Amino acid sequence: MSISVQRLDAAQSDFDQQLSRLLAWESVSDDKVNTIVNEVIGRVRTEGDAALVEYTNRFDRTNARSMQDLELGQARLQQALDGLPAEQRAALEKAADRVRGYHERQKGESWQYTEADGTMLGQQITPMDRVGIYVPGGKAAYPSSVLMNALPAHVAGVREIIMVVPTPEGVLNELVLAAAALAGVDRVFTIGGAQAVAALAYGTETVPRVDKIVGPGNIFVATAKRAVFGAVGIDMIAGPSEILVVCDGKTDPDWVAMDLFSQAEHDEDAQSILICPDADYLDQVEASINKLLPTMERREIIEISLQNRAALIKVADMEQAAELSNRIAPEHLELSVEDPVALLPQIRHAGAIFMGRYTAEALGDYCAGPNHVLPTSGTARFSSPLGVYDFQKRSSLIMFSADGASEMGKVASVLARGESLTAHARSAEYRIKN
Repeated sequence: MSISVQRLDAAQSDFDQQLSRLLAWESVSDDKVNTIVNEVIGRVRTEGDAALVEYTNRFDRTNARSMQDLELGQARLQQALDGLPAEQRAALEKAADRVRGYHERQKGESWQYTEADGTMLGQQITPMDRVGIYVPGGKAAYPSSVLMNALPAHVAGVREIIMVVPTPEGVLNELVLAAAALAGVDRVFTIGGAQAVAALAYGTETVPRVDKIVGPGNIFVATAKRAVFGAVGIDMIAGPSEILVVCDGKTDPDWVAMDLFSQAEHDEDAQSILICPDADYLDQVEASINKLLPTMERREIIEISLQNRAALIKVADMEQAAELSNRIAPEHLELSVEDPVALLPQIRHAGAIFMGRYTAEALGDYCAGPNHVLPTSGTARFSSPLGVYDFQKRSSLIMFSADGASEMGKVASVLARGESLTAHARSAEYRIKN
């Protein structure tokens, strides 16, 4: 049985409406989810460890008696790393080295300058004290997520990195723990869900309060992150994974079909889109989709994703393809074309840009180096990938000389009195030389 992927043509009169329907994604939680999350957060805030243990036993089917049963020490993380098969350890270490190396280049530097009258202005960059990393557990276990979230924090100089990861029925994923050892994670708690987010945001007797929470999770985790934002920082509220392939019609259609699969297999709501000016090539890719789909382990998930949210879009030319890409502002953008460097200046909005036929998006998920935590659902119009800068703060530095304070005091006085803020004005006026 073959599947038919939705076709759109940018030349159609109702294309804009069709595209809007295709891209529509409402990530707002329903009332039931909000009610559950608010209750969980409230109990963790008031009952601390006791609530954490109860929720973990209930939702993850564990038998913890106290938080001591839910914390893993450094020795356990190192044991996981040492116990990996040689091939897995080598791959994990190579990926970690590349991710660390890339993010080392993102470190900001403090700066300052001195004006002619001796006034000094500048900016001081400092790392956050403590951050929380949420790592999915259960059916999905992602060591790559540990590397991508913890390594930028470590490079930034964060003093303490706390990782939370649910372990349904007490099952630990050795790769995830090994990644934590490699990435410089300081403490690991085997808790998840809204209760873990609440513990990180407000602290309990055992779990320390953090300054920022990063990392993906289910709808309850996302809702909890939204709820605690303000008490702590968060990275983003992420929607389903997505990929947009812009192709000139000359890449092997099997390659492109599998690239589309690589996001569709995440979950049924993931979105995979191909844009090309060649209608015959779109036919070829659809044929490849139907040929390759039966070979996929996650066939059912891919099939639902492709039928509900995927599209093959015909455009007039590559210029229109670039315009359409900017409108979509995808999480992952593949420029599967002959000369991606020439097309790049036309691209304004994308989380990560994979350039050329050989650059599969999957490489970026694991070992290319750049972060795979990216803005989704069109938010690449105003958001950036997770990076070292997300774990640093910038403080303004201001030190006036006596002469500078006198001269700028006159300016501040005029402006403050114009706003009827007399104390502001007089405070500045005290420093004006007679």
